[in-house]
Amino acid sequence: MTENDAIGKSTYFLDAESPVEMARLINLDLITTQAMGGPLVGVDNPSRLRNVLDLGCGPGGWVLSVAFAQPTAEVEGVDISRIMVDYANSRAHTQQLLNASFGVMDITQPLDFPDASFDLVNARFLVGVLPATRWPGFIAECTRVLRPGGTIRLTEMIDAGVSSSPAFEELQSFLYRSFQRAGYGFSADGRTLGITHILPSFLRKAGYQNTRRLAHTLEFSMHTDGWMDFYRNAEMGYKLSQAFFAKAGIATQEEAEKFYQQMLIDMHSDDFCGMWHYVTFLGTKPK
Repeated sequence: MTENDAIGKSTYFLDAESPVEMARLINLDLITTQAMGGPLVGVDNPSRLRNVLDLGCGPGGWVLSVAFAQPTAEVEGVDISRIMVDYANSRAHTQQLLNASFGVMDITQPLDFPDASFDLVNARFLVGVLPATRWPGFIAECTRVLRPGGTIRLTEMIDAGVSSSPAFEELQSFLYRSFQRAGYGFSADGRTLGITHILPSFLRKAGYQNTRRLAHTLEFSMHTDGWMDFYRNAEMGYKLSQAFFAKAGIATQEEAEKFYQQMLIDMHSDDFCGMWHYVTFLGTKPK
């Protein structure tokens, strides 16, 4: 893989080089894929895949899962974070997955791949990576590097979790309003992440056929299998997000910390209930 020599400044809402964020993303990848029922849910005839690309791959969990499941496919992942890419390549080497590779690339810019290079282009949770103005260009680049008949597969969050904790809900509000103020998503009022409602129209405008969607949920109520992993994700994610809230002018770090500490207490309550909702959108490039 050719590394893009013109890496720009990261547009990720958190520190892309943070080891703590890398640990969170490793955990998030595991619980996301498990709740979805596997890495290639919704893809027709996965055994026919020859070349697969994951954009904004982070620590590489999805790429490694696909490379293991489809040993005849070449699976590539790109991310702007050097620490993420180095870790992902180390994992591929350790797991002896010779068909998995990773490189540094800025996905907000033209992709450093030839036209019609991939059968499947995948991306997950880019609402906090791509400013709203970058989405049309991103979709166009995905389309360019897809082969005719190839599949685009985008997974995005409806919410960052809905729960019985008022403190958790307040942190959701901070996140959604901060995203809107920082130019992420397409929320009309800052009360949602504002991404899942817009993606189907983007795919149709780009000419994709057979567009479809799959809904996913993960329960993270106390005493469920998903509680511990989601708790750890929230514990790391909302600690890291406090600086983002302050920068967006939504809440001071002191205000966010107060709700953060209460959220951790609430999530340990025996009657704590929570559910996370997200959606996968797929489309086929015309032949």
